[in-house]
Amino acid sequence: MQVILLQRVAKLGQMGDVVNVKDGYARNFLLPQGKALRASASNIASFEAKKAHLEAHNLETKKEAEAVAAKLDGQIFVLIRSASDVGALYGSVTARDVAEVATEGGFEVNRGQIVLDRPIKELGVHPVTVTLHPEVSAKIKLNVARSVEEAELQASGKSIQELAAEAEAAAEFEIAELFDDIGAANDFDPRDAR
Repeated sequence: MQVILLQRVAKLGQMGDVVNVKDGYARNFLLPQGKALRASASNIASFEAKKAHLEAHNLETKKEAEAVAAKLDGQIFVLIRSASDVGALYGSVTARDVAEVATEGGFEVNRGQIVLDRPIKELGVHPVTVTLHPEVSAKIKLNVARSVEEAELQASGKSIQELAAEAEAAAEFEIAELFDDIGAANDFDPRDAR
C-alpha cells in the first residue's frame, strides 16, 4: 500500500515522502496513529495544502522536545525492586515502570516514548533511550536496586555480583582461618608443653 508520511518515521522516511509499506503495517500502525495517509490523489493534494502548517507544527514540537532532551539527557533514576541474592529480578522492568519513575523525577514521559534495547531482568545500571520526538531522543540511566543503599553502591561503580563475590570470599577466608585454628589445636599435644 502506498502512503504519504505526515511525520518522520524511523527506517521509513521523512514527512511528505510517499512510500510503499505492507498493508498490515499501514492499517494497524501508520494510519490509526496519524503518522500517514493513503496516497490517493485527493490526500496528496490535501497534504500539499497543509504541508506548511504541518512543517511549522513539527518544527515547534521538535524545539520543545530538544529543550526537554537537554534537561533529561544523562539523568539517573533509581528503581527499587525485589531480587535474588545473585541479582536476578523477580519479574522484569517494563517501559511503564521507567516512565513512572521518570515522571516522579519531574519529567513528563509516557511509556510509548521509552525504548528498551532488551528486557531489564537483573540489578544494575542500565542505559535507556527516551524518544521525545521522531527526530529527538535522550539517553537516561536506570539504576535498578533492592534498596537505596544498594543503589548508591551501584552508582559508585560496584555491581551486586562483585559485592556478593567479595562477601563470599571474606566468608571463605574466615572459615579457612577457623579450620586452621582448629587444626592447630588438634595438633597440640599437652605432653609436649612439659
